[in-house]
Amino acid sequence: MESFQRKLWSENHKKLSNCILNPDLHESAVELFLHLHALLFSSQMTYSQLITLEDELFNDITEEALRKYPVKTPGTKNSIVWHLWHTTRIEDMTMNTLVHNGDQILFSGDWYNQLKVDFMHSGNGMSEEEVGELSSRIDIDALLSYRLEVGRKTREIISSMIPGQLKEAVDPAKLQKLEDQGAVKKEESWLLDYWGKKTKAGLVLMPATRHNFVHLNKSIRIKQKYQRRREQ
Repeated sequence: MESFQRKLWSENHKKLSNCILNPDLHESAVELFLHLHALLFSSQMTYSQLITLEDELFNDITEEALRKYPVKTPGTKNSIVWHLWHTTRIEDMTMNTLVHNGDQILFSGDWYNQLKVDFMHSGNGMSEEEVGELSSRIDIDALLSYRLEVGRKTREIISSMIPGQLKEAVDPAKLQKLEDQGAVKKEESWLLDYWGKKTKAGLVLMPATRHNFVHLNKSIRIKQKYQRRREQ
């Protein structure tokens, strides 16, 4: 995605923020969400001809660049695979449990075993040793497949909502469910409090869209820095 396309994405995200809580604009909000969300995942997710941010990230990328840790780029020292795993875990938790009141994809499938990492939390507050372990061990093919399933389920959830549902508050019992499942580290309980103060629309605007956008852009900067250096 070119810089003007990123700018357009951000402008459309502002439009979504302005209309998502209005039940009269529900269908337009859902349509805009689906467009923005599709640009954050592989084009395989929607069988689109558009080049997405994830497509850009994976174009000619090396496994070395994906697993590189630590990195020295603005705003992060974590690997690209960590960023992808972290954003996917948070979308899985917030959309499937807090918005949909269902089970995480991580548990409804066999993804925990397939990913080959020992972490099922959000990734917030991980030590350097833990990030290093995840970066070297995670199965990249499984991560991308898990990410596709999470993305497609999110789209199904939001598409099935009716006017007014996006204004609903998060159910405290579902936050407790995430806590009981170890969705966040005990030292990072602020994240549950943060989610608990949001409406379902708020979760759509941040974890499911803006959060992915920010981390994908960080990942592309990592790729550009380290892969360019390797090719020189």
